Amino acid sequence: MSPELQQLIQDNPALWRASPTNTCVNTVSGIPTGYPSLDTILPSKGWPPSTLIEMITPKWGIGELQLLLPLMKQVTQQKRWILWISPPYIPYAPALASAGVDIEHVMVVQPEASCKDALWTLEKALQTESCALVLSWLNWLPNGVIRRLQLAANSGNTLGVLFRERNIKNSPAALQLKLHPKTDGIDVQVLKARGTYHYQSVQLNLH
Repeated sequence: MSPELQQLIQDNPALWRASPTNTCVNTVSGIPTGYPSLDTILPSKGWPPSTLIEMITPKWGIGELQLLLPLMKQVTQQKRWILWISPPYIPYAPALASAGVDIEHVMVVQPEASCKDALWTLEKALQTESCALVLSWLNWLPNGVIRRLQLAANSGNTLGVLFRERNIKNSPAALQLKLHPKTDGIDVQVLKARGTYHYQSVQLNLH
């Protein structure tokens, strides 16, 4: 393989290579999650940048937002925006502030917004580099729309998180996580991850 082709492959986050020992090699550096044990089981050793993540939960409020608090703190300290689209509950500003999140850089689109407006806002936010993180609770998004949103996230250098209550078959999301509540935390299971076929799980103490 020529050096030019080798460099092209290494610089493309959408590609992965199998090593001679049949383990996958991923050269994309992830964004630290704030949970070292979670970083260990993710191919990019953190949240994959400029892409879409699906978090599948049996119900809302089991700790899914706590997984993202370190990231929210980081991006708002960089004076970049976080957009919440149709959250099931109104974000509790004092809790976000106590976790170090700059609530002056948090915006919310209420659930009363129409499906058309919510989807339009989601896509435009993902395309905007000043918006670092988009959190969305739109269960009805079909795979074709998710592919389009994946391209929007890549062009805007933005991370999008789709919270869903059930797994969608053949979803084009780059990373799928299934969350299970535990007595003292949450179990995070990797259902799909770009860059590997070895799917693992980890239990996190969120208290």
